[in-house]
Amino acid sequence: IKNIKNIKTCGPNGEILFVRLYIPHSRTSLPASMFSRNDFSIWSILRKCIGMELSKITMPVIFNEPLSFLQRLTEYMEHTYLIHQANASSDSIERMKCVAAFAVSAVASQWERTGKPFNPLLGETYELVREDLGFRLISEQVSHHPPVSAFHAEGLKKDFVFHGSIYPKLKFWGKSVEAEPKGIITLELPKYNEAYTWTNPTCCVHNIIVGQLWIEQYGNVEVLNHKTGERCCLNFKPCGLFGKELHKVEGYILDKSKKKVCSLYGKWTECMYIVDYAALEAHKKSGKGTVEKKSSKPVCTPSNHEISLPEADTVEVIPGSYLLWRIAPRPVNSTEMYSFTSFAMQLNELDKDMDGLIPKTDCRLRPDIRAMENGDIDLASEEKKRLEEKQRAACKTHSKSDDELKTKWFQQGQNPHNGSQDWLFSTGYWNRNYPLLPDIY
Repeated sequence: IKNIKNIKTCGPNGEILFVRLYIPHSRTSLPASMFSRNDFSIWSILRKCIGMELSKITMPVIFNEPLSFLQRLTEYMEHTYLIHQANASSDSIERMKCVAAFAVSAVASQWERTGKPFNPLLGETYELVREDLGFRLISEQVSHHPPVSAFHAEGLKKDFVFHGSIYPKLKFWGKSVEAEPKGIITLELPKYNEAYTWTNPTCCVHNIIVGQLWIEQYGNVEVLNHKTGERCCLNFKPCGLFGKELHKVEGYILDKSKKKVCSLYGKWTECMYIVDYAALEAHKKSGKGTVEKKSSKPVCTPSNHEISLPEADTVEVIPGSYLLWRIAPRPVNSTEMYSFTSFAMQLNELDKDMDGLIPKTDCRLRPDIRAMENGDIDLASEEKKRLEEKQRAACKTHSKSDDELKTKWFQQGQNPHNGSQDWLFSTGYWNRNYPLLPDIY
């Protein structure tokens, strides 16, 4: 079958295994355009929820996008080339630069994404293999209340491991919805015996009741290299009174002696630059700036395609800077397709080659998401309600019998690098043996 490949890999004891992997197509659009939300009022639902946590609130399907939150998490991997670039550098500070750029790039796909991903069902899974980007990923919904999503990605050449567990706390504040993605993210580079950890910034969607929806990210993010003690401190700036700070990210890298060696700046919606810390301070004192020239090239460049510059770049470039990362342009039909990136457009793709390969818990098989993607909003709404009722009934049954629903691919434990509570991959998924899976759909 043209989309199935046998990949040579190593087992837990060093034995050679051949694993069947599904290599997806590259579709460039969804089967149907998104629905207009103009005729729907979210205020009628949220007016009693001000200051409340929203994970237990049932929302109409019209406010969703046709992806599960597990698939949304997978979008962290769009700029995996930055991890490969870090692996290629023999200098730990240079590696930190690319890891910090990767941490910023992980939230870039949220720009203009005002639709809410579907809440994963307990036991729901998602896998993605991208041979072109050099990784495979598995994720699972490991807890229902509170909702916790765990993921584990690894390089196909065993050159990195990227994992985490996210508990998205949603709160409604009257005019906005705030999403605080609680949970530690970890990147391991075995070649250097290094581990980096960080948490994502807070995301906020404004003008929920009236006006045009817009998104900002804010908060401090610290990327820590646990081996060297080097760290990168990033500040995702809030919009501010007149919007001058909208989307801006600024920060610096500290060496192991806590000396500031360089500065990072840019916008999470556009690009990130690096410059010598002393040059930045001198620039601030002079009050001068220059506009980026079209010839600027990133130090970290994806191998599979060239990233073009956006039509209007709004980041003022400091002399002596060089480009770390730039966002890939959105497809021309993005606004009709829930503002999806090209990467997101392919996440829910499903064809006959997958039959019998992916487990029945994979969210590509969720009927409500599939119906919405296909443009059937009524069927999507009916299926969403049915699945939620089925999950509640299953949880009630297990509660009465004291038979706790067990996760399949992740186990709760301590993060090996900072000791925090985490969900760790328990291996076995890629053997393609899936007995006794729950019937969640």
